[in-house]
Amino acid sequence: MRAHEILNNPFLNKGTAFTEAERKSLGLVGILPPYVQTIDQQAEQTYQQYLTKPNDLEKRHFLMEIFNTNRTLFYYLFNQHIVEFNPIVYDPTIADTIENYSHLFVDTQYAAYLDINHPENIKETLENAAGDRKIRLIVVTDAEGILGIGDWGTQGVDISVGKLMIYTAAAGIDPECVLPIVIDAGTTRQELLNDPLYLGNHQERLYGDDYYDFIDQFVNTAEDMFPKLYLHWEDFGRSNAATILNKYKNIIPTFNDDIQGTGIVVLGGIFGSLDITGEKLTDQVYLCYGGGSAGAGISNRVHAEMVSEGLSEEEAYKRFFMVDKQGLLFDDMTDLTPAQKPFAKKRSDFANAAEMTDLLTIIKTVKPTILVGTSTDPGAFTKEVVEAMCSNTARPIIFPISNPTKKLEATAQQVIEWSDGKAFVATGVPSDTITYKGVDYQIGQANNALIYPGLGLGMLASEASLLTDEMIGAAAHSLSGLVDLTQAGAPVLPPFQYVADVSIKVAEAVANMAKSQGLAQAKETDMSKAVKNLKWYPEY
Repeated sequence: MRAHEILNNPFLNKGTAFTEAERKSLGLVGILPPYVQTIDQQAEQTYQQYLTKPNDLEKRHFLMEIFNTNRTLFYYLFNQHIVEFNPIVYDPTIADTIENYSHLFVDTQYAAYLDINHPENIKETLENAAGDRKIRLIVVTDAEGILGIGDWGTQGVDISVGKLMIYTAAAGIDPECVLPIVIDAGTTRQELLNDPLYLGNHQERLYGDDYYDFIDQFVNTAEDMFPKLYLHWEDFGRSNAATILNKYKNIIPTFNDDIQGTGIVVLGGIFGSLDITGEKLTDQVYLCYGGGSAGAGISNRVHAEMVSEGLSEEEAYKRFFMVDKQGLLFDDMTDLTPAQKPFAKKRSDFANAAEMTDLLTIIKTVKPTILVGTSTDPGAFTKEVVEAMCSNTARPIIFPISNPTKKLEATAQQVIEWSDGKAFVATGVPSDTITYKGVDYQIGQANNALIYPGLGLGMLASEASLLTDEMIGAAAHSLSGLVDLTQAGAPVLPPFQYVADVSIKVAEAVANMAKSQGLAQAKETDMSKAVKNLKWYPEY
């Protein structure tokens, strides 16, 4: 491999940082400007160009050009500006690029596109996408439930690419060992089906046995090809997400970020809140507003923690209430998902059951102390809702964590002001510090990026054969102790600027739990050393 082949390989390209000796040996003499730059100089030059871009979408397009040509420089720059770049590279700006993916298509970014109509091509597709790289981590989506914007078919591949960027930037997962994948099973979005420029299959989304057979063939093929694989499912629809996870979670090392990741980070935020009040988790009443994959997954995680802290499963379920588009979920409803059914209530237990379609009425009736929004129902947490939560407890926990920004149930500023500073707040998108009555409130972001990168690093470092509930619990507990909770207005979750430190702490907690459960298969038995040895740094 010489000259332009190297310059066109983002894993090998150094651009103007190739030394004179490297230029001579690789056939690059005369096809690069003569001055040899350091990576610091390249990063400064690139950042100054970035600052000239007029909006977030243009900034993301520019950063993706760097990503497509020089992975090391991209991550070196990303690490320098991780708080600034995260909402540009990923959520919320990525929603715009997903919606316009086909019209703006330039580069595949080393992704794999699996076609539901051709299961016979699965192995060939993975071989072509991986090349001679040893893949350790796959993020796969079928793009039915992208963020809060729904079904985007093949265009959802960007979510897999973006997720893996965060894995590398936050936890130092080597970008050469990762593979983004989209499964094109069709789409329910008519505007895509009618768009002649749409790059995916122009067919209605496939469901049922044929779909699950394809998933099974994919999993078996990937596991055979990549024996040390950790498989991450992302943004699958609510009718399939839990079914797929439950089928494989006790067989292979696998993870669904929407179901498990959000639950871990929200639980970490709840722990942070209760550390301040001194209250017990088992005394809380939890209201889930939005019973999709994320909402049900968070509820399951918090429920499991209540059980681990001494409640029976039945006692814990009594402390949970789930609200979806039908209102409060009752067990006589015929359209409940499997994940919703354990949280559904008996209609006969409520004298005002017919009125339990209104969030404010529900809150006044069941008196929750924790309210978590995963509904993508903008503005649902009104002033009256927040005030009602404050009537139930002195320090309510109110987390409007839907994303993108336009889907938030309430802004952090609204919750702080309407609760007179009493509520503990975390949001699903970045929020600025809020000054209210002389106190600066730092708003924790219930950002899965605080969890899944470190979780993945711990899984890969330990070579764990499974991801267990105990390992997930260890990850949630590891978020505590990183914020000074004695300070007025302290965030209940670590600020994203500390994500690299958080990721190491999470990775070590997960790896050590894997070891204690006898699931770690790595030759290195010191898990802290295993984590340190695996971490990749963007250096030439």
